Amino acid sequence: MLVHFDGACQPPTGPGIAAFGFTIDGPGIAVEECGLATRPYSEHSTNNVAEYVGAIRALERLHREGYRGPLIVAGDSQLVIRQMLGEYEVRAGHLSAYHDRLLQLAHAFVHVEWRWVPREENARADALSKQALADAQPDARRYQGTRPARRPDDHRPDVRAP
Repeated sequence: MLVHFDGACQPPTGPGIAAFGFTIDGPGIAVEECGLATRPYSEHSTNNVAEYVGAIRALERLHREGYRGPLIVAGDSQLVIRQMLGEYEVRAGHLSAYHDRLLQLAHAFVHVEWRWVPREENARADALSKQALADAQPDARRYQGTRPARRPDDHRPDVRAP
């Protein structure tokens, strides 16, 4: 099973609008999905969070489908891939919950291979994340400049057990 994931954010360093996209390809399955990664303009609406959410949502989808076999998870985010491989530490505190959730999901599969790919090999996931970003722009503007009360889940992934 092959998963490609990506994220996009405007502005890239946040806070802004963060969106994700992923594809899943394998025997009997072909899935494409995209959407908002976080509440628009929250302090954690960044490109790195969007990338993590793309990978998380893909593995959650496979888990819901009942798939537990081997996976190749490919993305053009060196940060996410290298953190999942243990080559980079998770230094940004707000990313640790995303990293932990992705690790938790990965343990539900027989084997997960984390693979960095150049952007051109991640084109469809990239296009999906940018599509979600464009689709969210008109509605997301209502959040711009507002500082709503933070909810506990504003910057944390859903950490329920798979």
